[in-house]
Amino acid sequence: MDILFDLLKTLLLTSRDLLPIIILFGFFQIVVLKQSIVNLPRILVGSLYVLIGLTLFLTGLDEALFPIGNIMASQLTDPVFLSSAGSTVDLTDWRIYGWVYLFAATIGFSTTIAEPSLIAVAYKAAEVSGGSINQRGLRITVAIGVAFGICLGSFRIISGTPLYLYILAGYIIVIIQTAFAPKSIIPLAYDSGGVTTSTVTVPVVAALGLGLSASVPGRNPAVDGFGLIAFASLFPIIAVLGYGQFAQWRNTRNSSTREGE
Repeated sequence: MDILFDLLKTLLLTSRDLLPIIILFGFFQIVVLKQSIVNLPRILVGSLYVLIGLTLFLTGLDEALFPIGNIMASQLTDPVFLSSAGSTVDLTDWRIYGWVYLFAATIGFSTTIAEPSLIAVAYKAAEVSGGSINQRGLRITVAIGVAFGICLGSFRIISGTPLYLYILAGYIIVIIQTAFAPKSIIPLAYDSGGVTTSTVTVPVVAALGLGLSASVPGRNPAVDGFGLIAFASLFPIIAVLGYGQFAQWRNTRNSSTREGE
């Protein structure tokens, strides 16, 4: 009964959040543009799908994804799990959390591969480029960037080092890469950093960060628990720019090889 009550409550809240969007589009279509709404039944059915989908998704977050992230973080940082042969361990030592780093990397990679926003961007990129940008290759490149970013972000939480140092260094790298990367890949790289932080990745990563900061001694969830999503946005940019630079270098080398023959 509690799940059903939560589902109905989420349905009402989602309806309230979607109502301004519907009113806005209706106002501009009827009052400003003075045009009738084309395919109104289809739009209404589609809006109903959106309402039901968002309701089920938000309920699923509360009932499954957030608890999973917290449970995995607490289990991986359990002193019993971390200790070997019953010996005591220093829970403030970042070197004993190897399984946490591996889990963070794999969960970042897997959630990014399944990210609908990234799938849409990769599909459109392959379409407008005439196939020169490989859809699956772009998704894997972005996922590798997110995996490294979440892993590094987990290390940042465990070690307690300041967040701004990582972000500052990361964007310095992005600026340098932007100056040398192929111009055609730069906008896609920046968009790739944005689409990774969407419906699938954000809930799991946020739960992981909060659970990890609550489990590691000396860490405050309000201060250290957030910031993983910033890593998930930053490092895909570096990865895609690096992929573009590598492709440009490889093409230049191949051209030079053909000219020398």
